[in-house]
Amino acid sequence: MKEPLFSPLNKEAFWITIQRSQDYLLNAQLPDGYWQGELRIDCTLVADTICFKHWDGKVDEVWQRKAVNHLLNLQLPEGGWNIYHGGPAEVNATIKSYLALKLAGLKEADPRMSRARSVLLNLGGVPRMNTFSKLYLALLGLFPWKYLPTIPCEVILIGNWFYLNFHEMSNWTRSIIVPLSIINHFKPTRKLRHPVTIDELYPDGFHERDLRLPHSPEIFSWRNLFLAMDKVNKLAEKFAQWGIHPFRRQALRKSEDWMLERFEGADGLGAIWPSMLNSLIAMKAMGYEDDHPQVLRAERELKKLEHETETEVRIEPCLSPVWDTAIACAALSASGVAPANPIMRKAADYLVSKEIRFRGDWKYKNEADIEPSGWAFEHENKWSPDVDDSAMVMLALRRMQSSDKKAQQACLKRGLEWLLTFQCKGGGWAAFDKDCTKSIMEKVPFADHNAMLDPECADITARILELLGAEGLTLEHPQVKLGVQYLRSQQEEDGSWYGRWGVNYL
Repeated sequence: MKEPLFSPLNKEAFWITIQRSQDYLLNAQLPDGYWQGELRIDCTLVADTICFKHWDGKVDEVWQRKAVNHLLNLQLPEGGWNIYHGGPAEVNATIKSYLALKLAGLKEADPRMSRARSVLLNLGGVPRMNTFSKLYLALLGLFPWKYLPTIPCEVILIGNWFYLNFHEMSNWTRSIIVPLSIINHFKPTRKLRHPVTIDELYPDGFHERDLRLPHSPEIFSWRNLFLAMDKVNKLAEKFAQWGIHPFRRQALRKSEDWMLERFEGADGLGAIWPSMLNSLIAMKAMGYEDDHPQVLRAERELKKLEHETETEVRIEPCLSPVWDTAIACAALSASGVAPANPIMRKAADYLVSKEIRFRGDWKYKNEADIEPSGWAFEHENKWSPDVDDSAMVMLALRRMQSSDKKAQQACLKRGLEWLLTFQCKGGGWAAFDKDCTKSIMEKVPFADHNAMLDPECADITARILELLGAEGLTLEHPQVKLGVQYLRSQQEEDGSWYGRWGVNYL
């Protein structure tokens, strides 16, 4: 019979493990009081960076060799690349990696390329890529712009007065879409120094392909309506190129201003890699010189996300000091480290200092007359504090003692009041915004990245309820009651809950 985990025979090993983990964490704290691990993900960021460097005409051969090593290390035995550990080959990741390797000099006849090509053709090849991935191909002259769904700059002009507007898109989509809409206007395709093609990645052959987005079988559907509107947008694009679009100049100016404004108080646009790279491409498309301060700044922020060793280059999507610190402190406290421990006190001071007292972009969906608060995932991202990080930080701070007890209690009070205003109509909580759930937005042709909305979700809601319980709110509290009802409604038949962030099932 299997021995229970907490039997007397296992207690000693258990506490030794706890002690070793504590020692590791206590020694891993960085000088400013925070913890920061590396957020390792799939191959796509390195692959996209190789492609960008070729588009930009600035290829460091030593860096590129290391990047190639990283991609080849992640290649699956059958030839593809996945987007999560243990997952199957995915078409966007595999084409991006294949193209990056080809740009870096690997030949089509290379066995690793042959295996990748075979996987790609089975996955449907280039026509199956999403819009954002196809746009990167278009920058290199490898996909026709006319077959890309239009990302019109004018979307930023649509205010909350209209049912479908700019702020009905998720926080992260907005930071991706704005620079992409600028890129879509200028269409800055550049001729490669060493041109390549990917004609071999079209299952029906390059010249017999149909790259138009498929219509839905129903005659009347939102998708078909939006595809018809896309044709109108493409006609408007032609007028824009001739300088006679009625709103284009205004939309471009507002998009540029929006983007530059959000560089301030953030580790790059959105403090996340896709938006940061897109903003750099957008600036270059608008004619910013390579030595322009904003271009240099964007390049520095991107470089901070790279981890270069003697043999490979890895890129993480963002930095995670606030999240990592909150989790580390919660674990240390739960395992017996005293709140007055100098390491814990220093971490508490750091977390208190990272409260965001700025009314960011959340104000458009949450109009509550509340004092701004919240925490972000990254070092700096004042425009986008998120609900999940904020709850995790407050759960940790409740177990800690900062150097200024009064300031700590004040930020906990503000944070809790701020969090409560983010409860969605269905009773749960989402990541960045409140009630960002208009499903019609997912029918927009460029919304095929499958992250257009920010719906309430079980994992974040459960963390909020954990915090509310710790703060003494009971099941009689109306918001707690709604949150519990939401969680019960979301439970799967097997007893689990779907988690939108991180591990999928809880």
